[in-house]
Amino acid sequence: MFDKKAARLRRSKKTRAHIRFLGVHRLTVNRTPKHIYAQIISPNGGEVIAQASTLDGSLRSGATGNADAATSVGQMIAERAKAAGITKVAFDRSGFKYHGRVKALAEAARENGLEF
Repeated sequence: MFDKKAARLRRSKKTRAHIRFLGVHRLTVNRTPKHIYAQIISPNGGEVIAQASTLDGSLRSGATGNADAATSVGQMIAERAKAAGITKVAFDRSGFKYHGRVKALAEAARENGLEF
């Protein structure tokens, strides 16, 4: 039987293995129907350096499950990464298609100074 979540997690394994081989910081994205989350994880995978999501107080007042909210999260994660001294990351979309909210978050992070 085909399981959609299992297929997405299987696709994400290859990307994570490649990023681990590169040894760079990882910008990982997770999305649910209501929210979108972004984290910057250290190269060893043991420490979250910066995080942003639609659960933050400043973003929670408006709509949280659309591309505009994802753009705001992308801007916020880029600002927090620069504050932590990180400018170059590898983008880990966690097996999600590079489309819609994931694409909006990535483009906003690029426009605000993150390189990937």
